[in-house]
Amino acid sequence: MNASHVVVEPHILYPGTPVVLVSTVNEDGSDNLAPISSAFWLGWRGVLGIASDSQTTRNLLRSGECVLNLPSPTEVGAVDRIARTTGKYPVSEFRRDMGYVYEPDKFGRAGMTKLASETVEAARALECPIQLEAVVAATHGIGEDSDELRGAIRLIEVRVQRVHVHPDMLMEGHANRINPDKWSPLIMNFQKFYGLSGQVHPSRLAEIPESAYACLATV
Repeated sequence: MNASHVVVEPHILYPGTPVVLVSTVNEDGSDNLAPISSAFWLGWRGVLGIASDSQTTRNLLRSGECVLNLPSPTEVGAVDRIARTTGKYPVSEFRRDMGYVYEPDKFGRAGMTKLASETVEAARALECPIQLEAVVAATHGIGEDSDELRGAIRLIEVRVQRVHVHPDMLMEGHANRINPDKWSPLIMNFQKFYGLSGQVHPSRLAEIPESAYACLATV
């Protein structure tokens, strides 16, 4: 690879982030399901970046709960079927110009099956190998120093309350460990979908017992 670099100004910076299907409950009690690709976790806390005017954000702020359904590459078709849909009516001019359409039945359009959750009202997506029931812990603004961004995006901190995992994803002999060799998250890489390759190098972090992080699971 050439050692020199060039300065660029990409319109988006999504250099490999996980896709999350966020399920919430609408005002009328129906279910909403929305794909996002701005999310990360620390312990049992998650941070979601979502447009302030989206139906998902409205539902999160009103109900204070959700399910974070984590798809693998196997579920990419379902994710893509609702990629340019919105549960908010009428569709905003910005989204309409990008080809978004109103869809009141996101689960149906995606072809995913609803499962009842145990600690929240929002439904889980059966087909997703990992499902995280969560409640809103805090909300934050982003881009408050910019006239263009101020108020446009919300950072929503959630506290995970229950983790559901398909048994095929678990490490043999461990009831509470997800096997990274079996779990492959769906990745959004500059607007295109990717999966993970195999492990490329041993990790010194992996030498730390996973149980050492147990204190973070209850905060």
